[in-house]
Amino acid sequence: MGRTYIVEEAVGQYLSNINLQGKAFVSGLLIGQCSLQKDYVILATRTPSKEEQNESLKHPKDKSDSLDEEWVTEHANQVSRMLPGGLLVLGVFIITTLELANDFQNALRRLVFAVEKSVNKKKLWSFTEEEVSERVTLHLCSTTKKIFCRTYDTRDPKSSARPADWKYQNGLSTSWLSLECTVHINIHIPLSTTNASYTLEKNTKNGLTRWAKQIENGVFLINGQVKDEDCDLLQGQKKSSRGNAQVTRQSFDVRVLTQLLLNSDHRSTAAVQICSGSINLKGAVKCRAYIHNSKPKVKDAMQAIKRDILNTVADRCEILFEDLLLNEIPEKKDSEKEFHMLPHRVFVPIPGSTVMLCDYKFDDESAEEIRDHFIEMLDQIIQIEDLEIAEEINTAYMSSSMDSEAYLDNTDDEQPKQPIKTTIILKIQQNIGVLTALAVAVLAAGVSFHYFSD
Repeated sequence: MGRTYIVEEAVGQYLSNINLQGKAFVSGLLIGQCSLQKDYVILATRTPSKEEQNESLKHPKDKSDSLDEEWVTEHANQVSRMLPGGLLVLGVFIITTLELANDFQNALRRLVFAVEKSVNKKKLWSFTEEEVSERVTLHLCSTTKKIFCRTYDTRDPKSSARPADWKYQNGLSTSWLSLECTVHINIHIPLSTTNASYTLEKNTKNGLTRWAKQIENGVFLINGQVKDEDCDLLQGQKKSSRGNAQVTRQSFDVRVLTQLLLNSDHRSTAAVQICSGSINLKGAVKCRAYIHNSKPKVKDAMQAIKRDILNTVADRCEILFEDLLLNEIPEKKDSEKEFHMLPHRVFVPIPGSTVMLCDYKFDDESAEEIRDHFIEMLDQIIQIEDLEIAEEINTAYMSSSMDSEAYLDNTDDEQPKQPIKTTIILKIQQNIGVLTALAVAVLAAGVSFHYFSD
């Protein structure tokens, strides 16, 4: 028996309203949440048109080959950044005319594997063995409106198609549960000089991976309490009645205690290393996750909020690096610090749902630009007044003087109150690291000499 997909009725209406306008096909993404019993689809968004491909899409030489895999996966990467914890790109859809119904099956199979691989390539976390690995392909005929729903196990490259049920439900996410968390971070990432192939992005990824282990192993409090992972998240909560058009919000406050990791099994080892500089990430990060209200478990809720914490920090770093490359910011002189604000998180509600999507905004970007990005990526009309900026603009004073410091593989326990920012020190003189290493070696030799002479 195949999987069942419970789909928001608005998604069905959205797909039915898509007009091919002379094109051979329209492709897009399906967004929602997985569970062991069934999957929930709450949003669909078509692939933005690629201007230089408009003509080839209208008159393709080989119709299935005209499905641009690279363009669709890049769209999936951008959309994945805009999803809070608990939401995933569940698969892909394609709409064609009746005569082309059989021409895209192989292309759809390749596409769903490519999208899944691409959106998870840069994640700081990995799927567990118990999680659902099936992803969906939906083929809709524009003339008959007939639907073909199939799934593939993306862990198995040789996986064959399995039929799946596609069922619509009104008001699917009108009472989903939300989890909200503010995480104070102070991450110090040394930029290694021992490996010339390590780019700024790769160094950052390695540093964030070490930090991610602290988050993964941290203690999470829900409304101030530690709960058993296998318990029902709603245990002890008052049940609220839900009407078809009524939106009922129920939120849980989550706190993360990573300090409890400091025991004999998780010692922080200080290691002196030669560095060309360092990256410091400091600030307060606003995180959110959403989970369906059909007997949700505590472990599923905790997994969703953990992944949102990791995703939002990693995504902001990646967006910043992309911005630096695009704007070609001039190099700083030796011993100078560069201060860059990571983009602030912005939330916007899905109409008729408790679920909110997100985006990232630099200080010099306008609300209109964020609105246009939502329209382009998610094909959703939003109102500027609905934009909710999660983090305030930083007004703290930032020093430009250089501090001599040893580069240690650990994390400061300070909890700054300002929104997240990054200090990128790219041009610190390397002889500081050499002198530090030499001093440690001399000290070790002196201690050894004194010990053996006694």
